[in-house]
Amino acid sequence: MLLPINPVHPEPRKIRMAVDALMRGGVIAYPTGTVFGFGADLLNKKAVEKVYRIKGAKKDKPFSFLCADLSQIAQYARVSDGAYRIMRRLVPGPYTFVLEATREVPRLCMSKRKTVGIRVPDHPVALAILTEFGRPIISTSAKRDDDDDDDWIPNDPEEISLKFKQLDMVIDAGMGGLNPSTVLSFNDHGGIEVIRQGAGSVDGIL
Repeated sequence: MLLPINPVHPEPRKIRMAVDALMRGGVIAYPTGTVFGFGADLLNKKAVEKVYRIKGAKKDKPFSFLCADLSQIAQYARVSDGAYRIMRRLVPGPYTFVLEATREVPRLCMSKRKTVGIRVPDHPVALAILTEFGRPIISTSAKRDDDDDDDWIPNDPEEISLKFKQLDMVIDAGMGGLNPSTVLSFNDHGGIEVIRQGAGSVDGIL
């Protein structure tokens, strides 16, 4: 199902439709402010497993997820004072933060080192869905891991809808971005490591 939606002022009725799909254990494709993502309820194991099947991802590759705000992040990750000060300046935005997971995070979405990747998106549609849903949703790029063209970034919702028939919904808020989020990892000593340079600038962070 392709759901056209206003990218700046998303209609509450349509946001509710997306949230209903998530609550039923569905998988959606949605704009994140960077590249289009596959999304599902973080706390629904069957829904997360469906994302793995659609993406063709190996189970030892944990997915990151989106939260509505910093207070929600604190439920799912341990945030030091130093990390909080930096994150407060960068959210919402094109940054994914690698942090130590709390027990609230399902094991399937946790690395072997018990860390998670979490982001607060700056796209009005994604934020509206997260706020209405009330809990985190999976965020992984809307493409298969075994795609022959590693450089191909799916940014057309109609094309995504045609390519991935298993999706319950594709949210059409216009064309998506072509540059993924910047990934920052916080270590135990308050330092930061850039895991991936993406859409978010690291000037003034390191």
